[in-house]
Amino acid sequence: MEYRMADLARAAGITVRTVRFYRERGLIAPPRRDGRIAWYDDGHLARLRTIAALLERGHTLNGIADLAAAFEAARTPGGFASALGLDEPTEETPVRLSPEELADHFEGDVTPENLAAALDLGYLAVDGNDIVHISRRLLDASSALVREGVPLAAVLAAAIEVRAHADALADLFVTTLRTRTHTATPGPDPDPATLRPLAQTVVAAELSMALDRKLRPPPHSP
Repeated sequence: MEYRMADLARAAGITVRTVRFYRERGLIAPPRRDGRIAWYDDGHLARLRTIAALLERGHTLNGIADLAAAFEAARTPGGFASALGLDEPTEETPVRLSPEELADHFEGDVTPENLAAALDLGYLAVDGNDIVHISRRLLDASSALVREGVPLAAVLAAAIEVRAHADALADLFVTTLRTRTHTATPGPDPDPATLRPLAQTVVAAELSMALDRKLRPPPHSP
């Protein structure tokens, strides 16, 4: 649908003056011009509703403007699947979120800096008016950490290190598979599909034991 400014304001539940103010601040895109008539569309209405929702969640207009600029800069012409590498096989389930839903997951800790870090990691991509997170499991785990009081910036900084270690572990297991494949030992070649769950089991078990060692209470002094 297309709306004149008064109709857009009425649909968004705000005043014409507020629509004009948001347009002047660059919070919504310029309208389509047909002579002297300005036409707005459903994309403008969605953005106005997002602004209202973020304001209700405690974001400032300056913060919303910064987030909007970050979202615009992150739009990927090739689509979110290409940006996230989802054209390759994966066990992870992507999650589509609105900006306000993303803010709800992280309790107001969604800043332009954290958004940029998540985009650089490949955790997020922008698709139209939505945000796509690469993994339901990672989204749930990171938001749980934030609810426990860990700053999102610290979670993302740790994720960078985890990514490096995960890549190293993947290289180790792939090298192991190739070593077995190139030996003269009789028998069928190992199936890469078999390696994946075995590698995940080994890593999960070793991580569990490492956490036991790190979290074990120190011995009492005599």
